Amino acid sequence: MMKSLLSFTALFVCAYSSFSQKRLPLNDAINIALKNNFNIQIAKGNVDINVINNSYGMAGGLPTVTGTAGDQESVSNINQRINNSGTVAEIVRNGATTNTISGNVTGSILLYNGMRVVATKKSLEALQRQSEQQLNAQVQTTIASVMVKYYDVVRQGVYLKALQRSIDLSKQQLDLIQVRKSVGLANNAELFQSQIDLNTRQQEYLAQELVLHQSTSDLLTLLNIRPDSNLVVQDTIVVDNNLQLDAVLNSLSQNPIVVSNDEQIKVNELIEKQTAAQRYPSLRFNTGLNFGRTASDAGQVLLNQSYGPFAGVSLSVPIYNGSIYKRQQQAATVTTKIARIQRESSLLGLQNDAVKTYQSYNINLSQLNKQRNTYDLSLQLMELSQERYRLAQATILEVREAQKSFEDAAYTLVNLSYAAKAAEIELKRLQNKLGL
Repeated sequence: MMKSLLSFTALFVCAYSSFSQKRLPLNDAINIALKNNFNIQIAKGNVDINVINNSYGMAGGLPTVTGTAGDQESVSNINQRINNSGTVAEIVRNGATTNTISGNVTGSILLYNGMRVVATKKSLEALQRQSEQQLNAQVQTTIASVMVKYYDVVRQGVYLKALQRSIDLSKQQLDLIQVRKSVGLANNAELFQSQIDLNTRQQEYLAQELVLHQSTSDLLTLLNIRPDSNLVVQDTIVVDNNLQLDAVLNSLSQNPIVVSNDEQIKVNELIEKQTAAQRYPSLRFNTGLNFGRTASDAGQVLLNQSYGPFAGVSLSVPIYNGSIYKRQQQAATVTTKIARIQRESSLLGLQNDAVKTYQSYNINLSQLNKQRNTYDLSLQLMELSQERYRLAQATILEVREAQKSFEDAAYTLVNLSYAAKAAEIELKRLQNKLGL
């Protein structure tokens, strides 16, 4: 089948060289799309964000160190009576200034909080993996879109070449009729009919050329390239005919959407643990260095200065908060169940898509060999009819019908090839096997 298809498409090299100049191989088109696609750039940004967030510091497992400092100046009216060994002394001072300087450096590290830090760190890891799978899904979708549109351009170009071949034969036929008419072997009816047939095919060619131009513009737009740029694509559609439905279905668990759903389930399970950990005591170790200095113009204490290190532990025990933590844990459990349902729904949808796509793939492959034989026969019939007409053994109507059969056969063959290729691309996308 593949050799037959190659021999068919080889007839249509440079299907529209008059329209395009720059050759664009499929791999180059895919690379351009992967580089320029906005959705991929956004997905990459999400991966970068999750890579940055995936750290023990974001999970709350690393020590924190803070420093504070203050300088306060105040003015006070002082009225003090001091008992000093039975002697009463009185201090009265208006507008006395007082300066207070304070500073400290404090370090704190979490010792225990019900394994919440561990669950949070694992959740950040799962979120990173999930974003990577979402990026992979976007890459696979982009590659599939480019390939389908690329082969659509190939399809339109191949059919355009088939029309050109039919036009060439119509021109030969018209030249033959003109020669025969000049010697009295043909009449005006045959001449007019031949000219009408040629005009009709030229109109069909122009219409198909427009379809080709528009398909090419769609491809360029998909690549984020100016839609009026000139290019030429390859001229073959080679279908992989070795795909099996069982292998496709067994590979669906590796589809990025399913894997992303798996990671979401893990994230939700870890959120359950995080919320459950809020109901456990929290133990922290604290240490640091304090400094304080107070100086006053008047009063019992004119200078008070202290500094030195400190260390200790703090324990926080949740006793009652209106069952908030309990309800949060219950809601997290429901969220996990929903994630599992979404995973099963996604897998079932992918299985349905795989079965329907494989049916299309299989039926198109089974029709390709028969259609190839039909195409070969129609080509031979067209050439034979042309030769018989040259020998005055066939009418112009017979030649026209043979040409029409050839055009229909070429159109059907290239469409079957394209449909089979599109189904192959989708099956590989579902299996996460599209690549350069």
